[in-house]
Amino acid sequence: MIAIVDYGMGNLCSVHKALERVGASPLVADSPGELRRADKIVIPGVGAFGDAMREMEKRGLSAPVKEAAARGKILLGICLGLQIFFEKSEESPGVGGLGLFPGEVKRFVTHLKVPHMGWNQLRKRRRPPILHGIEDGAFVYFVHSYYVTPEKAEDIAATTDYALEFASCVWRGNLYGVQFHPEKSQAVGLKLLENFVKLGDENHA
Repeated sequence: MIAIVDYGMGNLCSVHKALERVGASPLVADSPGELRRADKIVIPGVGAFGDAMREMEKRGLSAPVKEAAARGKILLGICLGLQIFFEKSEESPGVGGLGLFPGEVKRFVTHLKVPHMGWNQLRKRRRPPILHGIEDGAFVYFVHSYYVTPEKAEDIAATTDYALEFASCVWRGNLYGVQFHPEKSQAVGLKLLENFVKLGDENHA
């Protein structure tokens, strides 16, 4: 069972519909018990880091997500959902993230338009199962003003150029995160979600 975390911030409907299109029957989950019963967890999100973490804590959702990660369940963070996988963010000083990846979230400082919005390319650094069948240089859809800076270079699976080269996909074992929106990325995004649905323990070392 795939659970989509409902913490009051996110494009739940579009993520739910996209997962259904690739053959899944996801559950929108807003309780700790539902998350603990899930086999896989998707954390979407649109909004601010601090607000997201306050809602996660208020609803008792942080602990079961951390437990799921520790137990080897497969997690996917999308956009803000990726950012809260990290330890902290410049957007919300003093607010801790889930800490699943070491590193922090920084704001674009550039003469280019912020937020970074629209289609841009993925440049693969590694071959995570979730990007199987997706070509290097494929275009995906972004809407964000902040980007993650993993402490460990080996956690970066793909990058994208916008003012600088930033991590647009991270991967470690059972943990995946993407800064772009697969549910808005047409065929490429659906392929990524199809890969996610098919992921099993045999894919992870």
